This record gives sequence, C-alpha cells and structure tokens, in this order.
Amino acid sequence: MRVALNSLTDELRRLKSAGVTSVAVSEEGMAALRTAVAARRARARPARLVSADPVPAAPVTPPAVAPLTAPAAARRSPPGATLQAPPSIVLPAGDKATRWRYLLDRVQSDPVCLAHVRPGKRIVLGVGDLDARICLVGEAPGAEEEIQGEPFVGPAGQLLTKMIQAMGLSRSQVYIGNIMNWRPELPVDGDGFQSGNRPPTAAELAYCLPYLRAQLEIVEPELVVALGTTAAQGLLGPGTFKALGDVRGRWHEFAGKPLMVTYHPSYILRNPTNRSKRLIWEDLLKVMERAGLTVTDKQRGFFLSP
Repeated sequence: MRVALNSLTDELRRLKSAGVTSVAVSEEGMAALRTAVAARRARARPARLVSADPVPAAPVTPPAVAPLTAPAAARRSPPGATLQAPPSIVLPAGDKATRWRYLLDRVQSDPVCLAHVRPGKRIVLGVGDLDARICLVGEAPGAEEEIQGEPFVGPAGQLLTKMIQAMGLSRSQVYIGNIMNWRPELPVDGDGFQSGNRPPTAAELAYCLPYLRAQLEIVEPELVVALGTTAAQGLLGPGTFKALGDVRGRWHEFAGKPLMVTYHPSYILRNPTNRSKRLIWEDLLKVMERAGLTVTDKQRGFFLSP
C-alpha cells in the first residue's frame, strides 16, 4: 500500500507541475484512499502507556548498509541546500571497464553525494553497454531507483524498456543514466519514509553533471536522448526554453554529441493515448534513423490513429 500511495503522490505532483488543477476520482477510489490514509495514521500514532512511570526507549538498530549506500552516520544537508562547487573529474588511463570502475568508486565516496543519500539508500550511477551507441538520460533516481541502485527501474523505467525494445534494441544494448546521483530529498514521515519526488534544483544538477559527462566520455555514444523537461534543462542549460515542446523533436548538442529531446516515459503513464505515444515515438524514430538502425514500415506506423 505504501508503494501505491507513493506512486499516486508522484503522479499528482507531476500533474500539478504540468499545470493540471483537477483530476476525476470515483467514489470507490476516494473510499479506498481514505481507508489507506486512516490506516497509515493509526500506525504512526504513538501507543498509549499504561504506567505513568517513564519508560526508557528501546535501542534502535540502524538498517544494514548495502553497497553504494550512505553510511548512517553521514551528515546530511537539508533539501535544496546550497552545494559546493561541482567536482573536477579526471578519468585515468585504461580500458572502459577500468575507467568506469574508477568513476563508480569516485561517486560512491563523494562526500556531497553521501551527505544527500538517506541511510540505507543507494547512490545511483548509469548502467548498460559501455560500447552503446545510444545513451538515454533522465533527471534523478526515484523511490525504486534509490533502493535498487539502478536508474529507471520503476513504472517509468519499465515503460522505457518497452520503448527501447520497440526500437529493435534491448536494455542491455544502450546506456541509461540520470543527471543526478541521488534522489532529491523531501521531508520524511515518522517512519523515515519519503513520500513523493521533487525536481532537482539547478545547483544539484550542476553538481552531478560532471559525473554524467564522465560517463559519456567513457561510453562515447553516438547519440544522447534527454528524457523530460528537467533532464533537458540540465543538459541544455536552465532557462534555455519555456516549454518542452519548444525543443523536443529537434537535434541539439551536449558534450560534443547530438542530443535529441523528448518527453519522459511518465508522460505516457499520465496520458496513455496513441497521440502521446506517437509524440515520443516520432522523436525515437529520428534517433533510430540518425543511428543507422533499420526502421521497418511497421515501426513507422506505430501509434498512428486508425
């Protein structure tokens, strides 16, 4: 139920940021939400003590820290806090695997990244083929990503995998990353659970951008695809456009690579129509053509209205 509420909150936040002011909800849906919220409040309410004598609190055992997680003792900055200057990253000589492992160790030990990752959660670096011709870039990890330590593994990521397969490729044949290496923080509830996501600040994007540049230096893709408004602003620069429609579907440049801007997969999750699917698909067709991939008549006709 917590995951469902988190997903719902994420979608409502995204809808609000897109200018949507109301959504239709059935009576059955409202009843289910009221029941879930009431149950959550009941769990969060402290138990009443029978005795009036003070009872010492039981010791709390910190969660086990998995690889790529921030240590429980790491000092964390408040959400959106001003960050220090972005790191300067000089990759060592060696093959791609060696250089990528160096970068992984570097981001894993970065004190700023560690300070912004909640205890027990994971820093996220890109994944995929280090010889990939196409690199897809999102904005930041979400709830599922900071648990698994891999970008695009939640509902939007599952849809992205299907989009990649529609291009005639597999997820393992491309490189997938985010600009951000940590999930942008929001206040947590009494259980330490963060509900919802927020867009990264310009300072957060700027701090993490050198890590993305280093990944592109290692992979050397032929093309880069920016997924969504925040990713496009991070790669093109803040204030370079007002609406994503102003820049999507056209070729730009980032780090010396051709850059295609398109909608985030969550756009389809919010608008599951052939029209919205076709908008993204037309952008991906341009990517396929520029990459020299075979484009069949069937693929050209995907999501066209009958």
